[in-house]
Amino acid sequence: MGANKILYVCQEISPYLPENPFAKLSLDMARQMQERGIEVRTFMPRYGCINERRNQLHEVIRLSGMNIIINDNDHQLIIKVATIPAARMQIYFIDNDDYFARRAVLHDEEGNFFEDNDDRAIFFARGVLETVKKLRWSPTIVHCHGWFSAIVPMYLKKVFYDDPLFRDLKIVLSLADDKFEGLLNEEFKRKLEDEGIMDSAMKVLEEPSYENLYRFVIEYADGIIATSPNASQEVLEYAKSRGTKVLEYQDCDEKEYFDNYKKFYEEL
Repeated sequence: MGANKILYVCQEISPYLPENPFAKLSLDMARQMQERGIEVRTFMPRYGCINERRNQLHEVIRLSGMNIIINDNDHQLIIKVATIPAARMQIYFIDNDDYFARRAVLHDEEGNFFEDNDDRAIFFARGVLETVKKLRWSPTIVHCHGWFSAIVPMYLKKVFYDDPLFRDLKIVLSLADDKFEGLLNEEFKRKLEDEGIMDSAMKVLEEPSYENLYRFVIEYADGIIATSPNASQEVLEYAKSRGTKVLEYQDCDEKEYFDNYKKFYEEL
């Protein structure tokens, strides 16, 4: 399949959060594909610790204003954008005061996982896809990088499946070194059902661990890329057992590394 338009849905991206291999790869993937002549759109959450003035974020009024209902509560969708001059690339930010005003990413000051991270992930997934619809932009590849973006494939296959913009695309999931300990909110499965999603595969979410989240969403993915040597081998083996195309972790120079990504996209 042609990989001429790629939507990157990322948990974090450098330079907006402190640089680490995970956030740097989010930037490099999009930049390297753009340099190879592919049109890209890249999204991340607008966490409250991101300095909007220093990073020159500004709201896109024509894309903002929609309300997304989660758990019977309305949450306003705000879209912001910034440019990374060195990469000649724009980043879109999904924002909402209820979910992203706090000056933290996924954990509080004591290192505790936020109780509403499941709601935040649902809002992020819905916000990205609703914004892409408003942009009238039809990707050929959707690549989700980080567990916070991992339910996007389920929305594409179960909620937005009849939208012509999303009809002919392939879905890729990264498997990274981003495992969270413990479980998401015990109501996670019920909340997805409230979104209108009914699937027997959801039974695994009765215990919403990192591994079970990926076992569930792999059912909707066309390909898996191991982006870290510490990616869950358990999840990788599960993907292989389901016949999902897998690109194993690579230890090679940058050019070959991203050439292999592009080839993997094209072979889906």
